[in-house]
Formats: sequence, C-alpha cells, structure tokens
Amino acid sequence: MPPPSPPPVAVASPRPGDTPVLAEIYATVRRETMHWLDSDHFRLSDFSHDSQGEDILVARSAADDILGFVSVWAPDAFIHMLYVRREWRGMGVGKALLAALPGWPERSYRLKCLTRSTEARLFYLCQGFVATGCGTSPEGDYEELTRLRIA
Repeated sequence: MPPPSPPPVAVASPRPGDTPVLAEIYATVRRETMHWLDSDHFRLSDFSHDSQGEDILVARSAADDILGFVSVWAPDAFIHMLYVRREWRGMGVGKALLAALPGWPERSYRLKCLTRSTEARLFYLCQGFVATGCGTSPEGDYEELTRLRIA
C-alpha cells in the first residue's frame, strides 16, 4: 500500500490578524530547535522586528490553521525565515512554502542555515540547495546555502 498523500496546504499572503500566530510559531520553533541557546532569548516581539520589510507567505491547512510561514528579503532573493509547526514537519508544508516563492524554481534563492540545525539543513539540501559559504552569527556557525536557477 502506498504511503498516504500529504494533506492539502494552501499558501498565500498573511491576513490581517495573523501576526500573533506567526510570532508564536517563530518563538516556539526556535525554542524547540535551537536547544543550545537560552530559551529566554526568544520573544514574541522578535517576529515583527526580524521580518520588517520582508515578504511573508503563510501556509494554512484545509481547516484554516496556520502551519508555518516563509519570510524573504525580496531584493536579494534571500530566505530569512522558514518555520513550520513541529506536528506538520515532514508533511510537505516547507516544500509548499518554497514552491510558492516568486519565480520558484527558476529563480535562484539563498539563505543561511545554522550548522547545528541538522534537520533544517537536510531539508534544504533535499530541496536542491548547495553550500556556497559559511560564517558565524550570534546564534552559532552557519552555512550559506544557495538554490541555483533551474533553466
């Protein structure tokens, strides 16, 4: 018997009133995945500050629940944030968010992924991103990953 199909996911711009839920996802997922950092470091107010000026897309379930989001600095095609609720990871939400980006897959996108975020790094590599650089941030060492244009 084949594995079940992932549930349908709709991706669109955020609606008025979505910000508190997006802030909660942002803080919660960072607390869950960046276990090497003090969890007090992550506040709900971080979302509005960290996403300022960025284009945001929101993934919703058939029941209209927010499952995750992606935030992009459009002038540089830089994916700044992609966060999915724990219970929805591995179900195609991240892929749906990437597929909804303008010009995907023809446009080249890049991002920084903390090297200690092994699950996220594996996800991006499976989506065709390749390591193109490295550096250090206050949260730790990172790799710059780039998804090259598909002609």
